[in-house]
Amino acid sequence: MEIKAELVNPYDDQRCKTEQVRDMFDSIAPAYDFMNRMMTFGIDKRWRARAIKLIKHHAPRRVLDVATGTGDLAMLICRKVHPKSLMGIDLSENMIAVARRKASKSGFTDGVDVQFRTADCLNLPFSEGSYDCVTVAYGVRNFERLLQGYGEMHRVLSPGGVLCVIELSTPTSPIVKPLYRIYTKYLIPLVGRIVSHDVRAYSYLPESIAAVPQGDAMLDLMREAGFRDTRFVPLTFGTCTIYLARK
Repeated sequence: MEIKAELVNPYDDQRCKTEQVRDMFDSIAPAYDFMNRMMTFGIDKRWRARAIKLIKHHAPRRVLDVATGTGDLAMLICRKVHPKSLMGIDLSENMIAVARRKASKSGFTDGVDVQFRTADCLNLPFSEGSYDCVTVAYGVRNFERLLQGYGEMHRVLSPGGVLCVIELSTPTSPIVKPLYRIYTKYLIPLVGRIVSHDVRAYSYLPESIAAVPQGDAMLDLMREAGFRDTRFVPLTFGTCTIYLARK
């Protein structure tokens, strides 16, 4: 039986997934950037750069970065896309604190009106049509109800606005897939426990990747939420996928 992403939780307790995800990222925030670089051998920077190229020609003026984490994608959007304003939201106050420190450094925001705040992606505190572009990097697999999350992002987009989702995915190559499985199931959790001291967080990672809809299944969900012109771009042997859609 297929396991839905909503049913994969960071911790084995009775709290809702949203609360567990918030607490997990609060716990690993100090080690988050280091672990991202280590886990992907720095390739995550190329993935974000590719996403920027795909949205830049839309020239969005108002950008919402959902599940912004420590603000890496938000800062890149500021430097490369130059919107008028950017709002980054995340469940985790500790992650937002790191993003705010980054934004305060000279040159990171490049004159863009940047704000970071805690907010729930399933109940966005913004009015309909508030943004020209919504981005999510490595976050949708953590949504407690993915369709609801897409529905909210569709609601706050202006007509014709673009959605760009970057998400980790499972490679299909018979050569790459076994190596990927060993790396994500055994090596990443081991290093994660040592670096972040959160025993469960980096075991949850491969489980959530395996459970989240991928490829055409993800596009089907986007269309169900009301999006059109959906497409996906696989990267690095299918270990990451960029999903694009319009309102």
